[in-house]
Amino acid sequence: MKHTVKITLILLLVFLAAQFVGIGVLYSYIDKEQSAVEGKTVFEELPIGERPPLEEKTSFIPILLALLIGTALLLLLIKYKIFMLWRIWFLFAVVVALIISWGAFLRIELAIALALVFGIWKIFRPNIFIHNFTEVFVYGGLAAIFVPLFNLLSVIVLLILISAYDMYAVWKSKHMIKLAQSQAKAKIFAGLLIPYGLKKNKQEIPDSKDRKYPETHGKKKFFVLKDKEVRTAVLGGGDIGFPLIFTGVIMAEYGWQMSL
Repeated sequence: MKHTVKITLILLLVFLAAQFVGIGVLYSYIDKEQSAVEGKTVFEELPIGERPPLEEKTSFIPILLALLIGTALLLLLIKYKIFMLWRIWFLFAVVVALIISWGAFLRIELAIALALVFGIWKIFRPNIFIHNFTEVFVYGGLAAIFVPLFNLLSVIVLLILISAYDMYAVWKSKHMIKLAQSQAKAKIFAGLLIPYGLKKNKQEIPDSKDRKYPETHGKKKFFVLKDKEVRTAVLGGGDIGFPLIFTGVIMAEYGWQMSL
């Protein structure tokens, strides 16, 4: 395996937590009374407004186009090193997703307040716990937006096209690798991050003065402290969000038991 058994299990458990939380968020947005009247699953409106008016059979087309356009815009921001605009854009997306997710269980005023606090914390004062905690809820909010736009056939087509695009972007054009590296540089990452160690490890390296004066060999040397790089296991946001959208469509058409 790419990672140790322990890290792999943690990654899988957090992934499953995001899936189960997402199912709970989606279930909370089902209009039970209207669904009983119409004989099919009907979702309530979102607390932030209406969903895009897309046709279920062809909804994968505009969503895939939006993904491509968004990727192109991100590459432009990276090229010109406009990282602050990227952070603001990412902050907006995170806050909206958290409002939808937490709004399924909390009063909307409280959901907005918490989403703003945790969103700003996540983007501008990141740490591994806040990052992964918010990631668990973000995808439920995104699923609540997109699941009602699909039927089973269109979501399967979306997964096939996304998989093909992902393979091309990683193996052929390699721009997905560039995006991941730039996210790390900008300290913005959509996905799970599981570090191999939580403490900041320090390593001693000789001071530059020691290298200039070799005659200090055998005498007391001066050192400076430098943070060691900590290996981290990652799982991209698309690897969490798209399976959850598929699971949500299964729930809408066949019930929550089948979605599990």
